Amino acid sequence: MRQYINRPQYMNLLESYRGSEHIKVLQGIRRCGKSSLLEMLRARLLTEGVPACNIYRRRFDEFGLPLEFTAQQLTDELQRMLSGSDDAQMRYVFLDEIQEVQGWPKVVRGLHTLENVDVYITGSNAHLLSTDLATVLAGRTVTIDVHPLSFKEYLEFTRTLFADRAQLSHDELFADYVRFGGMPTLFALREFNEESIARELGSVYDTVILRDVAQHLQIRDLPLLNRLVTYLFSTSGNLFSTRKIVGALVSGGRKTSAETVESYIDGLMRAFILFEATQFGLQGKDLLNPLRKFYAEDCGLRNIANGFSSRNYGFQLENVVATELRRRGYDVHVGRLRGAEIDFVAQRFDGRTYIQVTETMLDEAIRERELAPLQALHDSFPKTVLTLDRFRLGMTPDGIEIRNIVDWLLDS
Repeated sequence: MRQYINRPQYMNLLESYRGSEHIKVLQGIRRCGKSSLLEMLRARLLTEGVPACNIYRRRFDEFGLPLEFTAQQLTDELQRMLSGSDDAQMRYVFLDEIQEVQGWPKVVRGLHTLENVDVYITGSNAHLLSTDLATVLAGRTVTIDVHPLSFKEYLEFTRTLFADRAQLSHDELFADYVRFGGMPTLFALREFNEESIARELGSVYDTVILRDVAQHLQIRDLPLLNRLVTYLFSTSGNLFSTRKIVGALVSGGRKTSAETVESYIDGLMRAFILFEATQFGLQGKDLLNPLRKFYAEDCGLRNIANGFSSRNYGFQLENVVATELRRRGYDVHVGRLRGAEIDFVAQRFDGRTYIQVTETMLDEAIRERELAPLQALHDSFPKTVLTLDRFRLGMTPDGIEIRNIVDWLLDS
């Protein structure tokens, strides 16, 4: 029997919206745990005494389903479920990977008109969800972004499922986390070794690239798409314009255009395999061709695309921090100040924070370089340098906090 491990951040959100009139939309990269969250919610409902006949759940990416499962078939199933349910109580409808069903928005809109029906849907393509939802369900949804495991969750999963590895230190497990990422499906493997992990990550990567990007955009030049992903992942941490990306691909023997590259990047972001960090505070014509950094949604997927290269470890640390900031609800940007770069300007409803990321601060030249952009800022927002160091941490005289990155990740 499959074991599910609680993810309180998401379960608490689902609980807070439970029973509300909004349609709950869980979106995120394939295999990041959306289906498991719905299954845990279903189990909780049954434990609380909700009759099984009042719960409908269907996964539309599972084996055995008709290749062209239609909206009419879904409607027929739902009508049978509803007619056999206790309509004096809440009925719960879980529709998993709903974008696989042609015409699904009208079905969901119909459910929304019924009394005592609580609807939850998941999807792995932001374009399909946002476009279709905006068309027929505007103002009736609440979106929950689901991400792969945070490092804190990674430790919890490790302690629960792999007792032999739980004896490792936080720093040792963090090194594995940077290398293999936090896709929950890794913890369903019989053997947690590099060969099994690489095979599973390769499967996730291929599924996302083929089904959620290439198939959706009708891309025939898969080598170009894969080359673009490899290039973006291998250079994450560098600022690029679209023109520069095109130039790099062309110089590498791939014929393409700015329009094609933009289309592919948009598809990759909508499939949640990568995201961008734009320059903070751009105005006017700079908005037309912005410099951007691109980060992988999961470090394991970044590394599988790059052949587990150990180069640019500092960029891998940046990637971990960028994804964690997004989990914490920040919009992630890059700062530029008098020619110097601030790795992250993170903006949220309750304020802003500036973050630099570096492997070490023990070298004086590196210490000076990392602190200088933060020292040049003249506002009261928090300023932090994250490092692998365990020494010379704390607050500098000018109010910049130097923290160990592992401790920061666990402090959430």
